[in-house]
Amino acid sequence: MKLTVGIDIGGTNTAIGIVNERGEVVNKISIPTPSHGEIEKYIDEIAQALNELSERVKAEHRDAEILGIGVGAPNGNFYKGTIEYAPNLSFDDIVPFVDLLKKKFTQYETIVLTNDANAAAIGEMIYGGAKDMKNFVMFTLGTGVGSGLVVNGEMVYGADGFAGECGHTMLIPGGRKCGCGIDGHLEAYCSASGMKRTAIEIIARDNAADSILAYKTFNELDSKEIYEAAVADDKVAIEVFEKTGHWLGMSLADTVHHLSPEAIFLFGGPTAAGDYIFKPTIESLNNHLLPMFKNKIEVKKSELNLGDAAIVGASALVWKTLV
Repeated sequence: MKLTVGIDIGGTNTAIGIVNERGEVVNKISIPTPSHGEIEKYIDEIAQALNELSERVKAEHRDAEILGIGVGAPNGNFYKGTIEYAPNLSFDDIVPFVDLLKKKFTQYETIVLTNDANAAAIGEMIYGGAKDMKNFVMFTLGTGVGSGLVVNGEMVYGADGFAGECGHTMLIPGGRKCGCGIDGHLEAYCSASGMKRTAIEIIARDNAADSILAYKTFNELDSKEIYEAAVADDKVAIEVFEKTGHWLGMSLADTVHHLSPEAIFLFGGPTAAGDYIFKPTIESLNNHLLPMFKNKIEVKKSELNLGDAAIVGASALVWKTLV
């Protein structure tokens, strides 16, 4: 049985899983991502966790063969195997992550790293709805807005390994401050935190004391609660999805004009809202497209399992590299 390892590095936790050829997580474990930049200790902890996981899997599956390790990380550079200037990680500015892993895992020839959104796109290509597609885009909606671009069957990395930062395209000049420090980016409007900001702005604008969301603070609110309020016919929540879809559709139209993909996949917590987010997004997309693109681009929910998608996407890097 051929297996690959997926490592997903998050700001709080690092998920490590062993994945089979069907994209199923055979076994997994989670360890804390350090908050004080102790990179050598962190690599040791990853090595210990993965060795324990490997022994466990090989005890259950005598024919298990692990082919390599894929890592998804914020600001991961595929070319260099480095994590560079990741805002939510406490490491030094540039961490030679793949080189550090190779010192611990000399038995694996294939150890690769890319950013988390690219990993999700590759996961969709290997295991999900984009198996038969050569041109598609993945947008990840979560704490931020990430994207992975696939053209002619290959990931687009650009000259320096950082292509595809569609979440940081300009949506509204002079608008909300993005987490990166620049005003008006898509991420400031269509991330989960952006949706919360929209809800609070609408409540303040309309003095909407009767809204289900009215007495939630910013930190208490999440996109799931906005969805639940929309299902309960809360006007504020419904408008949040309408606005978010409108803004997202505008940016997706820009991406279509640049790349002419077969489909755009949306991944992340807000996509669980179904038509509440997809309907206004698709409508806005087509309203902002040139005539030759209208009603031609599918906008689809990712087929990756949300709970394991980050691990599965990272593991798919190994298969993509070996093909």
